[in-house]
Amino acid sequence: MRRKIELLIPAGSLEVLRVAVDYGADAVYIGGEAFGLRAKAHNFTLDEMREGCDYCHSHNAKLYVTVNIFAHNADLPGVRQYLEQLKTVPVDALIISDPAIFTMARDILPQMELHVSTQANNTNYGIYRFWYGLGAKRVVSARELSLEELKEIRSNIPDDMEIESFIHGAMCISYSGRCLLSNFLTGRDANQGACTHPCRWQYSVVEEKRPGEYFPVEEDERGTYIFNSKDLCMIEHIPELVEAGIDSFKIEGRMKTALYVATVARTYRKAIDDYKKDEQLYRDHLDYYREEIGKCTYRQFTTGFYFGKPGPDEQVYDSNEYVKEYTYIGTIEDVDEQGYAHFIQRNKFAVGETVEAMQFDGTNLSLTVQRIWNEKGEAVLSAPHPKEPLTVDLGAKLEKGMILRRRTVE
Repeated sequence: MRRKIELLIPAGSLEVLRVAVDYGADAVYIGGEAFGLRAKAHNFTLDEMREGCDYCHSHNAKLYVTVNIFAHNADLPGVRQYLEQLKTVPVDALIISDPAIFTMARDILPQMELHVSTQANNTNYGIYRFWYGLGAKRVVSARELSLEELKEIRSNIPDDMEIESFIHGAMCISYSGRCLLSNFLTGRDANQGACTHPCRWQYSVVEEKRPGEYFPVEEDERGTYIFNSKDLCMIEHIPELVEAGIDSFKIEGRMKTALYVATVARTYRKAIDDYKKDEQLYRDHLDYYREEIGKCTYRQFTTGFYFGKPGPDEQVYDSNEYVKEYTYIGTIEDVDEQGYAHFIQRNKFAVGETVEAMQFDGTNLSLTVQRIWNEKGEAVLSAPHPKEPLTVDLGAKLEKGMILRRRTVE
């Protein structure tokens, strides 16, 4: 049976949520102001959640909210209060990892669809059956599973139970994200949403009898980043993901920019739609998918555990920096009668430069910046001030919601 495929996109703000929906998300997942695993993200107030729900539902998309910390005793009263507040927000599902929070949510919100987070280490079909028996509609698979293991899970769980799997984004060196490095080194608990990402830091060796003497671990002049994983990317393997029985294709990145979200959402949307129309059409467009997905920031790519256990080549040893070929210019907020675009500028650009407008159908318009006006209506030659409201003549009439980007690497 060919199952319906959901494209699930992250959002850290209302702006990014709208971008995710506009560029093809079937569903968006967000965090509230508490009890999620991205404490450093902007996250959503209850009013913003309601606005996000309205936008998603008006575009036939769903909205999921994470409540996926591992709670301590002191957290439980606050969690209960938060779940009571969510009664007033028409979200479509909650994503939970802690059994205590799960049972609390089931009692307080009996009509709410509940999904089990990847943090719960969901590695076998017995775990899926366990959560199904408690009322879970969906389980997010551990990143450590292969496609063959996912096929076996699919064949051993109820037909109406859903499998959600990460198919793109950052990988954690720890087991499904349950890492203690941040807690040990900085006192900030990753399992309470405060990870400082020490896996991306540069390390040296200290011999125990020579404290204070640091020996560099070098693979080149920048040292080494021994815990630094490549990013997951499965854009070339949509057929295999479908055949494994995965229902929801999940993108990592609730702290990512609108440009990142637009690029990844649009590329996977087109890949999935092409595959549903005709597998050969999908294969004919592989070069396009690879080129487009490379236009967002990334740390080199890997297929993770899907085709077996990763080897040493799945780490990035020489740098913790992203590959960044394009800069985010802004999201068009309005287009006036003259065809001029109005938006809040995010990075510097100037008259005469070439920018790309990301169209919703997957194509790009290469345009020359002809004129720029600042908030006072004054003509300017460049826009060096972040978050400045601008009016720009790009020589073409664009659409509200389109992302503008500029190539930075030739």
